[in-house]
This record gives sequence, C-alpha cells and structure tokens, in this order.
Amino acid sequence: MSNKPLPLSRLLPLSLQHMFAMFGATILVPLLTGLNPATALFTSATGTLLFHLITGGQVPAYLGSSFAFIAPIQLVAAEYGFAAAAGACIFAGLLYVLTSGIIKLVGLPAVQRIIPPVVVGPVIMTIGLGLAGTAKTMAEVNITIAMVTLLAVIIISIFAKGFLKLIPILSGIALGYGFTLLLQWQRWQMGIVNLGTALGGKFGARVAALPGKIMPAPLIDFSAVKEAPWFALPRFVSEGAYKGSGGIEFLLPRFELAAILIIAPIAIVTMVEHLGDMLAISRTVEKDFLAKPGLHRTLLGDGLATSWAAFLGGPPNTTYGENIGVLALTRVFNPLVLQLAAGLVLLFSLSPKVGELLATIPQPVMGGIVILLFGMIAAVGIRTLVENQVDLNNVRNLIIVSIIIIFGISGLKVLGLVGMGLGAITGILLNLILPDREKDKAVNPEN
Repeated sequence: MSNKPLPLSRLLPLSLQHMFAMFGATILVPLLTGLNPATALFTSATGTLLFHLITGGQVPAYLGSSFAFIAPIQLVAAEYGFAAAAGACIFAGLLYVLTSGIIKLVGLPAVQRIIPPVVVGPVIMTIGLGLAGTAKTMAEVNITIAMVTLLAVIIISIFAKGFLKLIPILSGIALGYGFTLLLQWQRWQMGIVNLGTALGGKFGARVAALPGKIMPAPLIDFSAVKEAPWFALPRFVSEGAYKGSGGIEFLLPRFELAAILIIAPIAIVTMVEHLGDMLAISRTVEKDFLAKPGLHRTLLGDGLATSWAAFLGGPPNTTYGENIGVLALTRVFNPLVLQLAAGLVLLFSLSPKVGELLATIPQPVMGGIVILLFGMIAAVGIRTLVENQVDLNNVRNLIIVSIIIIFGISGLKVLGLVGMGLGAITGILLNLILPDREKDKAVNPEN
C-alpha cells in the first residue's frame, strides 16, 4: 500500500511514527552543540516541507539535524560564536546547490557510472551499521526496557492484523513507555521515569511519598513539562541575547571567513550521505528517485533546507536514516505521511510543553526501536548487492565492498573524512581506478 490515499484516522498515527523516529536525534544535535532544540524542531519541519516542495512531493523523506556538523559547530561556536557558525552553515547548504547544478549539467548516467551497485550496496549498509553504536548506547541505559520494546515491535510487525500492523513503531513506543511506568510504579528503582513528578498535584505528591520509596535521580524529569508554557511565539535574537533554550529563537547569522572555511567543506561528506540515503530510499520504495525527480533536485532540496535552517539559527538538515527504517518496516511509502509528520513537528515546536513531553520518552525505549530500524537500513544495502547480482568472487568487487564497510564504520579519519563519507568517497575512487580484469576476460575470452 505504497502511495494509496489514506484516511486521516490512519494517516495521523503513521505520521506520528515518523515524528517519534526523528525526534530524539533531531534535538540531540542542538543539545550537543549549544543550539536551541525548539529551533531545531522548527527548522527540521519547515526544511522537510521545503524539500518536498522542491522535489514535487515525490520522495518519502524526512530531514532532521545532521550529526556530521556537530564537531565543527562546537569548534566555531567556541571560537567565533553561534552566529558565525550559523553563517558558515548557510554556505554549506549553498555548496549543495552548486553541486546540484553540476549534476544537472553532466547528467545522471555519468553519476551512475561513478556509483554502480558494488559501491551503492555497502554505502547503504554503512548508514545503518554506522549508527549501531548510537543504538547500543541508548539501549544500554536499561537493557530490559529496550528488549521489551524491541520484542513488542517484532511481535506486532509479524503477528498483528489490519492497521495495527502498520504502526509497529508507535505501538512499540507506547508499550515500552507503559512498561517503564509500570516498573517505576512497582518501585523497582529503575530511575527512568519520575512518576510522582509526572502526575503532579496532590496525587503525584502522595505517589512520590510512598513509604520506603527513595526516588533516584531520574534520567527524565517531568518537572520541565509542568513548568513549560503551552505556546510560545518565535523570537529573533542577536548573539548577545541568545540563550539556546526555552522557546524558538531565530539567531541572526554573521559571516566570518575562517568559520566558513571550517564548516562549509563538511557539505562534501553530507552530500555523500545524501546520495546514500536517496539510494536507500529508492531501494526501499523500489522507485529510482535519482532519475525522477532527479538527484539534482533532491540535492537542491536538501541544500536549501540546510541554508534555511542555518539562516534561522538551526543546525544543518540531512535526510534521516531512522525514517528510512520506518519506511522499510511499515511498507507505507506515501510522501503525504512524511509531510504530515513535518506539520506535526512544526506545531509541536511552537509548544514548549509538548516538546518537553516528547522528550520524556525513555532512552532505552528509543534504543529498542532503533536497533531494528538501523539494522533494516543495513539489510537494504545487502539486498542491493544481491538483487544486482554483484559477484563477490570477483576480487575487485570484494576489495571495494570490504574497504567501504570498514572505512564507513571504523571511525578511521583520513584527510578530514570519517565514517560513511570516507567509505563512500574511497569506494567511488576504487571503482574508478581498479581495473575489472575478470570482466575483461569475459569480453575477450582468448585473453
């Protein structure tokens, strides 16, 4: 049921799944860099809608905060300030726009010769495998809760009937959250959810004061939900008035050449990530989005979304692997689902109370979810190799696949490149340089 029209009763929960999938990572980037989480949600939502507008609403993708920019933003913010970091990120997005124009000129066939399936498959695999450490860290906060959540998603995905089968992520989050509350209610001292604070009022105070109950310092404190206002208008601020917290703050950018030279080149890495994500989405949906609407248009949409986010003081955007995992699991590919998810995120970004409530989802609950989602992305890469009959008895192919995977997930840094960006660029270069002698022999058997 890829692009069939969906009634609102089904569209809403399907969109909520995608919202939950992107939420944790999208607010984590601003938390690590000192940017404003509410602003990040706003620019993520509006950037996603801008992407869908530019791509003609054809690609079921969600854009969230990019992890690749964390270290350079931290460096620039410490040296030149957050406004200079925002200005530099605008130029990173403009590099996307420039590359989009070049691809439009040279044509997609030239790009496809550079990135055949022997490169595409392992690059997609490293998207999921490279996130395995994040899944591990989140799940290990409480492995019991993570495994209960994961098991719930698996059971619903396989055995559920009807519409419930289409919302395993949302159902898993609800069951994992409920299980966490149950553990806390039974005074198991898990330190995950402070139920007394959550309930508030006299009843909450009575729960918190149960005999013999010593509440540990919770990883998630509901007091922030109680204190947050229901609605707050965005405000434009200069660096001197920037807080990086509370309601949405639109930070006026400043342009510093030194800051631009530090941050803008990261776009090279994230453009390779974008290519990998587009390939993963294409393989998942079984449509060639590199051809239609075209890689040049998806790059243009991603780049303009990044510049737009930076112009308002948000972190650069990138297509999200978490949401690709949701597509693979639910098999619902209607872009309207992602567009509504962006609309929901936009509304919630204007409500500090709702944002704080979403932030109370325990890390191990999301850890159990992303174990499956990230693994499914890697499985899409394996499927790409299998369906394109990539011969791994061919030593050349084996070398390319092996090096992409190890470079992509080892954390090795070469010439400023690390992770999937390093693996993808190395794989592209090896594909261009290494001769395919076995293919030559097949063409010229007398040799």
